[in-house]
Amino acid sequence: MEYATLHVEQQGPLVQITLNRPEVHNAFDEVLIAELTDAFARLGAQEDVRVVVLQGAGASFCAGADLNWMRRVADYSHAQNLEDAAELERMFATIATCPAVTIARVHGAAIGGGAGLVAVADIAIASEETVFAFSEVRLGIAPAVIAPYVLQKVGAGVARAWFVTGERFRAGDAWRAGLVQQVVPITDMDAAVLSRVKAVLQAGPGAVAAVKRLLREITGLTPEQASTLTTACIATLRVSPEGQEGIRAFLEKRRPRFAQE
Repeated sequence: MEYATLHVEQQGPLVQITLNRPEVHNAFDEVLIAELTDAFARLGAQEDVRVVVLQGAGASFCAGADLNWMRRVADYSHAQNLEDAAELERMFATIATCPAVTIARVHGAAIGGGAGLVAVADIAIASEETVFAFSEVRLGIAPAVIAPYVLQKVGAGVARAWFVTGERFRAGDAWRAGLVQQVVPITDMDAAVLSRVKAVLQAGPGAVAAVKRLLREITGLTPEQASTLTTACIATLRVSPEGQEGIRAFLEKRRPRFAQE
């Protein structure tokens, strides 16, 4: 896959996607949005891809919206803005529904939509100095498209405080709230990401895709409301070839065939 704003590299079951606009701190524009959507859609259709690491080139992970793109959007009609927002929503939804595990490697700054990328990832690992913000209200707009994903990660109370102030917060605050799952010195970032990649590769890829789908389906439901979905999920996995292999491997005290180094 060749892109103008991304660098994509595959090594077996692992794919690294690098946001490659370092001169603007990897800020979003319509090209980056379209290319990220396309990349995750393509990778999600590849059965051999099990982990996608999303990272940023240069000083920052992603600084939100590109100024030139914002100037263009400011002149859009309401209908054009609806279409543009739909493209952004499609990007986040495509990442969220990717069957592979997504790991965000976050450093420098994750602002606005950049923080949204952190929220939509399955696992986010941030360096200690990283600064975050949902700063949209300071521009007279709102973190609307990313709101459902932030709510899933941190809940309404924390999201409300961050959303209505637009204030910046540090990696430690993001970790305590659940936006990121690990904070490490920047020199330890590669090792931390590799450790999570290795952990994912021990799991059954079908089971991972199924549990990601199940979590989306049962969000907001009570256990009683979710019971049909949850019982169907486990029953289907138990009789699947992958589930049968995993159970047999456990009973025979050996590594399942789907586990990789």
